Amino acid sequence: MRIINGPVQDGTADKKGSQFSGTVFPYLTMASTDGVTINTVNFTPGARTYWHHHEDGQILQIIAGRGLIQASGENNPRVLNAGDTVWCPPGERHWHGAAPDSFMTHTAISLGVTHWAEPVGESDYTKTAELRKE
Repeated sequence: MRIINGPVQDGTADKKGSQFSGTVFPYLTMASTDGVTINTVNFTPGARTYWHHHEDGQILQIIAGRGLIQASGENNPRVLNAGDTVWCPPGERHWHGAAPDSFMTHTAISLGVTHWAEPVGESDYTKTAELRKE
């Protein structure tokens, strides 16, 4: 058993350049332990992850603000609000981040290896003009 007290985390995730667009503040809550990694990430407006997928899935818990998420093959990103929880199944290619007009903080519980791909293009991200919560 391991308890990680709130003020004591494993450090910064140091992924700013290779896996995010925009300004983010990633904190490594728990380094990979038995294939599970936990990060808390603060996204500034418009900041987002690159496209990626997880070997065994990912759970996102939105702590504050308003964000967006999109899976490959979906026409538009979907809105996320504080209190929402998302399950991304194994292998589902997706991205997530802050809305253009809001900060967003989430805790990401990643299961297995994360496979990073290319940045999310502006044309995909700017489809947010017609967003509505589904």
